[in-house]
Amino acid sequence: LYAPGDPRRDSGFSLFYMGINIGAVMAPLVCGWLAESATFKSWLVAGGFNPVYSWHWAFDAAGVGMLVGLTVFTRKRAQLPSAGPKAADAHAAPRPPLTRRELTRVFTIMILFALTIMFWSAYEQKGASLNLFARDLVERTLFGWNFPASWLQSLTPFFVIVLAPVFARLWIHLDDRQPTSSRKFALGLFMIGIAMLLLVPASAMTASGKISPLWLVAVYFFDVVGEMLVSPVGLSMVTRLSPPQIVGLMMGAWFFATSIGNKLAGYFSGFFVADDPGTLMRLYGGIAAMLVVGAIVLAIAAPRIDRMAEAKD
Repeated sequence: LYAPGDPRRDSGFSLFYMGINIGAVMAPLVCGWLAESATFKSWLVAGGFNPVYSWHWAFDAAGVGMLVGLTVFTRKRAQLPSAGPKAADAHAAPRPPLTRRELTRVFTIMILFALTIMFWSAYEQKGASLNLFARDLVERTLFGWNFPASWLQSLTPFFVIVLAPVFARLWIHLDDRQPTSSRKFALGLFMIGIAMLLLVPASAMTASGKISPLWLVAVYFFDVVGEMLVSPVGLSMVTRLSPPQIVGLMMGAWFFATSIGNKLAGYFSGFFVADDPGTLMRLYGGIAAMLVVGAIVLAIAAPRIDRMAEAKD
């Protein structure tokens, strides 16, 4: 959709990203209610089912959603434009090897991939340790009704939907004055570092009892600000810098880096101890320090990374 150098590319990915998160708002509300709601568990008992398996029903609901999405794609795929020219036959000439400029750009992408792992290891705490934090340490009563801890997971996609048009418009407004991808990455790491830093005083306050959910609201807001500076911008960067013959491979590598970040998030979450505020402060403080240091290093290295991205043959 965008020619090389088109400043609207990052905005387009911001809007694309907003579409993904519309479904992400609904998922925790539906699946969380099925998994945790006392009402649904009572329905299971009335129907002769074991309420212990309520989480199975939640995952089944997710599977149904996936099947619906696959059905829509299958029925509508003929309306999608071609993904690009295809080889005339199986004996088409092999593509030429990557040039020095292309190899330098690939190396640049790999540097940012490493920082992507760092970002997602912190961001995905919301689906791991912060879910436990919400369940055990956050007051979850609203107008006398106790809502499922997993419902707080809908905050991040909600903030994405709200902020994506803002960032899309911002990048268009700034045009060629907008920060480079590496500088956006640095700012994104710093913003999620702030989010993790908020959890340090929040963890300390749990020594006196459950805390306000507004702490997690603030954490998730800064999470999403960081996300809008890293994830859609990263997707845009991969399509812009990758050599045409391996752009699909590089997009796969991007999501592979994301998966490593998710794995690391689970590892960090293994240190969560609900009744030990000191351990929680060290856990989230350590993650925050990692992110802030990474942001500073990237900000310092940004000019050189930008030159590598624009390397000549």
